[in-house]
Amino acid sequence: MTKKKLPNKNYRTNFDKYHPGYFGKVGMRHFHLTRNQYWRPIINVDQLWSLVPEEEKKNLNEDSEIVPIIDTLRHGYGKVLGNGR
Repeated sequence: MTKKKLPNKNYRTNFDKYHPGYFGKVGMRHFHLTRNQYWRPIINVDQLWSLVPEEEKKNLNEDSEIVPIIDTLRHGYGKVLGNGR
């Protein structure tokens, strides 16, 4: 197995775009890569009310002082995203 010669820059960038991994191992190494530290399922803000049980929703109205506390991690979501407004 021969080592691939690294060609000029323009050829390499174009070739990397359409044939990723052709030039072998490049970039930084990450020793003992564990994917569970990057686990972060997401939920959007406008979908949070779907996590509140129906019996709690019946007791609430717009004037109520009581606000339900939603534990997103208990439901399996690690990050809450805004809707971009």
